[in-house]
Amino acid sequence: MPFSAALKQIVEGVEGGLGAAIMGYDGIHIDEYLREDPPMDLHLLAVEYATVLKEVKRTVDVLGTGDMEEVSVATERSRVIVRVINDDAFLVLTLERDGNYGKGRYLLRLAAPKLRELLS
Repeated sequence: MPFSAALKQIVEGVEGGLGAAIMGYDGIHIDEYLREDPPMDLHLLAVEYATVLKEVKRTVDVLGTGDMEEVSVATERSRVIVRVINDDAFLVLTLERDGNYGKGRYLLRLAAPKLRELLS
């Protein structure tokens, strides 16, 4: 599947990119691309965020504010950007703390429709 190529393009296309993954909201890993020796377990990070995203998605539905599109989390060591692909899967990009956040968001926004088509 061409998922790995798309994920590699995202990670290597943004300064400070550590890794990207396609995950299901059930925590099932679909594919990922990691730079060599990432400073944290990015697979575990994505699995744990799946649980959080299910709750955020449920809250957005209850509030009736429209479909969830993107969620970001910034910590001392990293930034995580999550972009919804469809009702079953999301795309997650992990950046170094000082990585290019704006370009990361842009690349995820471009990739999500293409990945949605591949997943259908």
